[in-house]
Amino acid sequence: MSKILTVATAVPANPIEQEEAMAFARIQFGGRIPDLERLMPLFGNSGIRTRYFAASREWFSSPHDLAEKSALYVREATRLAAEASEKALAQAGLAPTDIDYVIYVNTTGLATPSIDARLINVLGLRTDVRRTPIWGLGCAGGAAGLSHAHHYVLGHPKDRVLVVAVELCGLTFLPDDVSKSNLVATALFADGAGAVIVGGDETEGPGLELLDTRSRFYPDSLEVMGWTVLQEGLQVVFATRIPDIVIETAAEDFGSFLAGHALRITDIEAYLLHPGGSKVLEAYGQALDLTPEQLSIPQSVLRDYGNMSSATVLFVLERYLKEFGTGRGGHGLISSLGPGFCSESLLVGL
Repeated sequence: MSKILTVATAVPANPIEQEEAMAFARIQFGGRIPDLERLMPLFGNSGIRTRYFAASREWFSSPHDLAEKSALYVREATRLAAEASEKALAQAGLAPTDIDYVIYVNTTGLATPSIDARLINVLGLRTDVRRTPIWGLGCAGGAAGLSHAHHYVLGHPKDRVLVVAVELCGLTFLPDDVSKSNLVATALFADGAGAVIVGGDETEGPGLELLDTRSRFYPDSLEVMGWTVLQEGLQVVFATRIPDIVIETAAEDFGSFLAGHALRITDIEAYLLHPGGSKVLEAYGQALDLTPEQLSIPQSVLRDYGNMSSATVLFVLERYLKEFGTGRGGHGLISSLGPGFCSESLLVGL
């Protein structure tokens, strides 16, 4: 068994209200995207009120090459990773030297040495700390990072793993991309960081029990989500049929996972789902017959922060713990979707 000891988050210094983003999109894409006004309800129907970005408002109006974006990514990702990690360590009452393994997750920036190496220096972790950077899982990365940490401490029950997810989705914005996918991304994605400390069975302190994990890969679905790599940077790939995939598969996927623990969908007290967008959450509600109240925590994170890719589910987890703490009893389900197309899920004891 493993347990989530603590969760902490951090966001950049530049908040942008959804009304501002809508006005920006009208100026940026007016006359260039056919039927723009017909598509603009994307912003109002997104369920988002506020998002945070590493770059300033002015930065988004002009093109930036990959070198400039990468330099900004390295600086801000390191800063946000350190901020979230320091909060998590403080909440757990741990010193940096108590961490045995670092897992760093992202899909929105490139750096070698990777950000985990820089984080080790900033935090002052031990020189024998293990580290693994995970790149390319998109929105599924946060849940996947927790899964990797869980399986690691099953074999190292005295160890503590620091899982850090940092996504700077704003830095992938392409001002000259007039595709519908780019408009959707402009209405939806944001920047943020989450840090989780996972402890093995022989570590001290209370926490949410990680009971099991499940990966699901959907064959022949590479085009559903991801990046197209261009000279200018990363161009978003975002299929409109993602909610349909949720409606078609979620009940069966979750049901078979839970059946292995003699549980049913109706037995889950907390659905800690990655809020990929309001339509995705509506699709989960339809597929699993959930009430709005059962999706209130993912919905509130989407409202207050937008979709921060892999980090978002960690914000959901943090908000759940702030509201309910540990020791509540019953079971929860953490789950995210990502490129591949795939899903990553974890069953937790509340």
